[in-house]
Amino acid sequence: MENYLKGIDDKVVKKAAKIKLLITDVDGVLTDGGVIYDDHYLEFKKFNVKDGLIVKLLQKHGIKVGAITGRNSPVVRSRCEELGFDFHYHGVKDKREKLKTVLDGMDLRLDECAYIGDDLIDLPILVMVGLSVAPKDALPYIKEEVDMVSTLNGGRGVFREVADFILNSQGKLKMIINQLKEK
Repeated sequence: MENYLKGIDDKVVKKAAKIKLLITDVDGVLTDGGVIYDDHYLEFKKFNVKDGLIVKLLQKHGIKVGAITGRNSPVVRSRCEELGFDFHYHGVKDKREKLKTVLDGMDLRLDECAYIGDDLIDLPILVMVGLSVAPKDALPYIKEEVDMVSTLNGGRGVFREVADFILNSQGKLKMIINQLKEK
């Protein structure tokens, strides 16, 4: 498990060790950013199941999970519900204000919050939170502003990679793996 943290700045590992809330954008993070419409204007998106698998484990180990997205999509609402996110807000134009409301309601500090985002609408949050992450294919000027850039593109397991990193930074990932091996 130590190899999992190799090459990552100690400051970033220390930031991850404090996280109690992981929030993600959706398009460009949980998806590749593409939107497909059929002839009846039904919307389709592709999600990575590995991202979903880790949500319950994060929650079981004291880390809340949420989404704040600028688009208002029934498909995304359904996915967030299916995964059991603690909260999800859609059609949000001012993510900074929404984040402040969320943290106040949960009695958490900014340094206890991680956020994954890929575009300009995410920037106000990315520069505020304790741990900020962008997918590998985020815009260059977004990647310059974050603590960590994922090794993966949006829709390819970015959320999972960040969740595993946080759990590992907190000394929980190895315990989770060992518990699952014993079952």
